Amino acid sequence: MAPSTTPTSELLDPDYHEVLQTLSEGSVHRRFDPYLDIDWDAEEFTIDPADPRWVLSPEIDPLGATRWYRDQPLARQIAIGKWRQANSIKVGAAFESILIRGMMQYIMKLPNGSPEFRYCLHEMTEECNHIQMFQELVNRIGVDVPGMRRPFRALSPFIGVAGGYAHVILFIGILGGEEPIDHYQKALIREGANIPPAMLRTMEIHIAEEARHISFANEFLKAHVDKMSAASKAVCAVTFPLAMRWLAGEIMTPPKAFAKEFGIPRTVMRDAFWRSEHSRAILSGYFGDMRALAEELGLMNAVTTRLWRRLHIDGPRSRYRSEPDRQARNAA
Repeated sequence: MAPSTTPTSELLDPDYHEVLQTLSEGSVHRRFDPYLDIDWDAEEFTIDPADPRWVLSPEIDPLGATRWYRDQPLARQIAIGKWRQANSIKVGAAFESILIRGMMQYIMKLPNGSPEFRYCLHEMTEECNHIQMFQELVNRIGVDVPGMRRPFRALSPFIGVAGGYAHVILFIGILGGEEPIDHYQKALIREGANIPPAMLRTMEIHIAEEARHISFANEFLKAHVDKMSAASKAVCAVTFPLAMRWLAGEIMTPPKAFAKEFGIPRTVMRDAFWRSEHSRAILSGYFGDMRALAEELGLMNAVTTRLWRRLHIDGPRSRYRSEPDRQARNAA
């Protein structure tokens, strides 16, 4: 009952092969290099530690929405926002490394001629570039942030390797990590927020390439879940919301060092991550696309619908890919 399928090209639909070919060609003809496509030493990309554009958005960031944060002096809001955003970037880089480990484990089992092998290597190359880009930005911001919370950091070397042997769950987890980051970055850009130019450029590059990565993970699951046994589908149906909620918490919740650094009261942290009505609306908003995908995959049923609700990640399904979330705005 392992949540996986036999990784042979013969089992996969010709339409899926065509999608993989299109994605691979996109990676060849439209790709970014962190040191060619960002002029790090340009004057416009200079990091100003007192830049008010580091202030957290009250509608998009759960801590930025709290009264405690909004009542802080501007200089303190800037310092908190800069630390939080630098740490989020560091966490993003760490998540990419887990993705690479798991994907590498998976492709080493694929047969010669597999179109998945080729595309996965394209994606891993792009993720390596993202790690370089994110780390360069963290270095230039100049805040010594730790990145992932300690338990997740300890588990991370094993998560990717284990995922290579339960590859359907691996790709559910990939979406659980990619979707919150992608949603957050798109929301900031849609809001028209004043974002420091170096950070904005990294977001633009990341969003452009993540569109391919998320598309692949969606198509991978459609191709593989369809071939699974009823028992394995049942495992995936339960795993789907659990993975979404767990990874959103690990990626979007700052480590304890953050609250200690800035003396943030425990009650403020609890409400911001994720007990207040507004923060839960933000959390739920990360996964409109994933609720639609779970429905399409046949992984929504009476039991799992209640589980999505219990985890506070239920809500309307996206009508189209990357539909802007409106429920968090209405709850503000």
